[in-house]
Amino acid sequence: MNAKKNNSNYLFPLLIIAVAFFIIGFGVGINGIMVPILEGAFSLSKGMSYLVLTATFSAFLIFGRPSGMLIQKIGYKKAMIIALLIMALGMLLFIPSARMSDSMAGFYMFLVASFVGGIGNTLLQATVNPYVTICGPIEKAAQRMCFMGIMNKSAWYLGPIFLSLFIDVTNPVLDLAHIPFGLAAVVIVLLAILIHFVHLPEVKAEGEDEDELDEASAETQDSFVIAANKKKSIWQFPHLILGAIALFVYVGVETLPMASAIDFANAIGLDNPAHYSGIVSIGLVVGYIVSIFLLQVMRQKQALILFTFIAIAASLCLVYLPAQQAIYSLAVLGFTHSLMWGAIWALAIDKLGKFTKVGSSILVMAIVGGAIFPLIFGFILDAIKTPGMAITAENFQTGYWLFVPGYLYILFYATLGHKIGLKKEG
Repeated sequence: MNAKKNNSNYLFPLLIIAVAFFIIGFGVGINGIMVPILEGAFSLSKGMSYLVLTATFSAFLIFGRPSGMLIQKIGYKKAMIIALLIMALGMLLFIPSARMSDSMAGFYMFLVASFVGGIGNTLLQATVNPYVTICGPIEKAAQRMCFMGIMNKSAWYLGPIFLSLFIDVTNPVLDLAHIPFGLAAVVIVLLAILIHFVHLPEVKAEGEDEDELDEASAETQDSFVIAANKKKSIWQFPHLILGAIALFVYVGVETLPMASAIDFANAIGLDNPAHYSGIVSIGLVVGYIVSIFLLQVMRQKQALILFTFIAIAASLCLVYLPAQQAIYSLAVLGFTHSLMWGAIWALAIDKLGKFTKVGSSILVMAIVGGAIFPLIFGFILDAIKTPGMAITAENFQTGYWLFVPGYLYILFYATLGHKIGLKKEG
């Protein structure tokens, strides 16, 4: 089945996938607010507290490739159901972790729960992202991803607010943690049951079936796809590998504002610091809405370049403006991130033919950037703070220099990197 010719059949499935994106965002959003909560509950250093994100995102590196192999065997629908059930298990494991909050064993149990949730998230990402990308024209993939992003980042914003109803970020006590995590597990299981009973058609990228290489179909296939299907290894696609690095960097710079906004607000001394994680999500949602319309008049590659330049400018404002004003630069970064994921993914997965599912699993592995960047940032803060003193807002601003080289690499991929190994189009 050619998804490009049947995209009208995918409206309802895409609505189901949108709910899955909401679940992904909710889980990651909860992880973000757990950083300051666990830091306070277990008296952790900044670097140690960011290990929660490392535990979640390291699963992408370990299980990214196996996820692609599983999807090849059982298809997208069954993989989504399994992924959701694993994520629900991760949520349930947070409950015994909270009950062990009087010792460091509880913190390590939180890491285990985060890792299990990350396994489910890995498999879910490996299914929903290629599904959305190839169920319609590839040149409109970023636009479809923007719709999904609205659901994802709305949940990323709501997750911390939901958890803060039961756990006070400024004085974290985990006695009521079983309520939010139990409710989240129930909702995820209900979604898995719903997906089991609804019809989700399988999709295939152009040339994904090896039997499409016969002479009759070769006349109508894209020449790039024919060339791709003749290759022997996924590592023969430079634009994919460079794209995976770009996604690694992107997820790192996307996660860092979410993960650090509450801490930054605390360091500045602002009221209701938990609400400041929301400014990034608000920027993202506004960016998604703007991107949907912008991509009607601008090619997604051009839009990616434009948004990356804005991100570099916002990074410099974050570093140089007074902290009380600089924190709002995080919202501008969120705005620019709205388009990056879909545009980079579409550029990287294009022209892979029969290697599409394998390529998707490589891209999912790149999500481990969400673990590496916050961890590096946390240890930078520990290294530059004045010994014996709390981490200051100025320390955060110095650490935020980490954004600049990340965006410069994304700019390279948007302008040149995605063309390497492929003949220049247009």
